[in-house]
Amino acid sequence: MFLRAYPAGKPAVLSASLQIHLPFVAEGELLVHHDRHGASLLRSETPAPETALYIGDLDGVPCLAFSQPLPADDDAVEPENVKRLGLRSLFGHMSDEEITVAGYASQLIRWHKNARFCPACGGPTHNDDGWNQKCVACGFSHYPPATPAVLILVHDGAGNILLAQKEGWGKRYSILAGFVEPGESLEDCCRRETIEEVQVTVGECTYDGSQTWPFPHQLMVGFLCRYDSGTITPDPTELSHAAWFHHTNLPELPPPYALSRQLIDRWVKNCEK
Repeated sequence: MFLRAYPAGKPAVLSASLQIHLPFVAEGELLVHHDRHGASLLRSETPAPETALYIGDLDGVPCLAFSQPLPADDDAVEPENVKRLGLRSLFGHMSDEEITVAGYASQLIRWHKNARFCPACGGPTHNDDGWNQKCVACGFSHYPPATPAVLILVHDGAGNILLAQKEGWGKRYSILAGFVEPGESLEDCCRRETIEEVQVTVGECTYDGSQTWPFPHQLMVGFLCRYDSGTITPDPTELSHAAWFHHTNLPELPPPYALSRQLIDRWVKNCEK
């Protein structure tokens, strides 16, 4: 079980001799243990750098995240069974819990890099309490962002689902999606996005799950939305194609780790009952 540190930061003493290290060598790229069995976070009995962020404990082992510069020598060899992987590459090769830790660490490392100056006056900031950064000039505090976005599974109640395709996706189709705008509820966002993207209106919108998505800091919120009216007309600036598909004849879909695929799979299973 992963227990997040709160207030976050580095404890006065890390009593455990074993630590989990999350060294980020580039934006969203992490050094991990990797062998024929898959990938896992690095365990070490060597203390992490003093600048490391203590982000919590995984099964009682403290987790420390830090940036690690790439070696100047491009031909430098990484230690045996240690590999540099992007976060997306971890899905399907690492446990869900460790992926959650890696995604959390990635967002906090990025936050500390990007929050060194105040967005209100431009003054320098410092860590105040927990993860927030406080401006030394004007006192403004800001916190790591979590940007909400909706995933919209539009169905007609008769076994058909609305799926769309974008340029660059190949043969893959997925459900609709969009970022929540200021002053907008999640349900209102679902209704607006379906009109904007495919000229279709939906009625009832039912929550069906969420997923943190650290690319860079989204919170994906999934909804099942009942088709109301309209003929599918894809916005060409957003989509290359969109159409109805029966649950027994679906095209290529997103990978299993994506919430969009999980929503589709649960919907299909319900249709088959």
